[in-house]
Amino acid sequence: MNYRVPRTLDTGWCCGSTRHRPWSAAFSGPLREPCMTFTAFLHHLLFCAALAGLSAMIVRIMITVRVMDQPDLRKAHSIATPKGGGVGIVAAFLAGLLALYIWADFSRIADPYFRGVIIASVAIAFVSMIDDIRSRSFTVKLGTQILAALTVVASGLSLRDPNLPFIGPVSLGWIAPIASLMWLIFATNAMNFIDGLNGLASGVSLIACLFLAWIAQEQGGYFIYFAALLLASGIAGFLPFNFPKARIFMGDVGSQFCGFVLAMLGIAASRFDNVDMSFLLVPMLLSGVLFDVAFTLIRRGLNGENVTAAHRGHLYQVASRSGVSREAVTLIHWGFVVLGGCACLLFMQAGPSGKLLIPALLLVPQLIWLGCVVLAARKHGTSWR
Repeated sequence: MNYRVPRTLDTGWCCGSTRHRPWSAAFSGPLREPCMTFTAFLHHLLFCAALAGLSAMIVRIMITVRVMDQPDLRKAHSIATPKGGGVGIVAAFLAGLLALYIWADFSRIADPYFRGVIIASVAIAFVSMIDDIRSRSFTVKLGTQILAALTVVASGLSLRDPNLPFIGPVSLGWIAPIASLMWLIFATNAMNFIDGLNGLASGVSLIACLFLAWIAQEQGGYFIYFAALLLASGIAGFLPFNFPKARIFMGDVGSQFCGFVLAMLGIAASRFDNVDMSFLLVPMLLSGVLFDVAFTLIRRGLNGENVTAAHRGHLYQVASRSGVSREAVTLIHWGFVVLGGCACLLFMQAGPSGKLLIPALLLVPQLIWLGCVVLAARKHGTSWR
């Protein structure tokens, strides 16, 4: 499989420090082979397995630490359960980046934008872990997210000017950093809001990462490829402890970190030159999550409810209280990601009309799901609050 080097690499997210060299020259040691040969596949698989093992080991430790999530009326669990399992995900991700720094020619780790990304991700994880231990106000959490997002955007990572079907290149100007900021904050909170059933947020993130890694290696975006694999590895080590039966929850440290990293990779993916409108790839992968959160925020806002207050009115929560098993709700959302991933693969090859039609078609299963939840809620007399 040959890698296509993007023609515009202004931040290095697609090709890092190798924009004037063959992609393979960026690697040495176990991660040298960029093309998906069988040997390269085995090296990458072993690398990911080691990180998953590290994540699982730390998750086991977090179970014994017993930072507990107490049940209440809006939560799905009925007994106190340890949380903070996301620490294993964060540790595996950072350990993977360190390994790449040691084994690969990752000279761009010294670049300001890369440092900004790492600092922002660690800040999100650190403050979220504190929140898991001792709950903080929504204002504190939102303030941290805004500062982290500003750090990322200020370091140079923002949406690239898109090439729109039937229109051509469009200059975003000052809109790009503002849209990037809003996307980072919204996606981070969306993943946090959806983390209310066993395996839901973690499974969605895992599948999205695998599809994103697949797409990135097709486009020669090696940083996105490896970053997605690192996050997937950390989640793979955690998921068996959380689904179908939860021995531990990922907590805010896991859900916010996953959402933030995926949001950053979504912005980075907007720089795939070979795919017009590539800024839609990650939103398409997360269409189920984004639809649920957007619909819920709009519905609550129109009803005059406080959209920042804790509640149990998300579609997935209403469904699980209306006769749909929690496992089924989780698997349905996993299916949405698989559907979104398949749509992304078609999107990459589509012409101008397809670039407009495919994302729109992803609304169809969401509207069907919405109708099913509404009918189930009416049948069981379920409150939306």
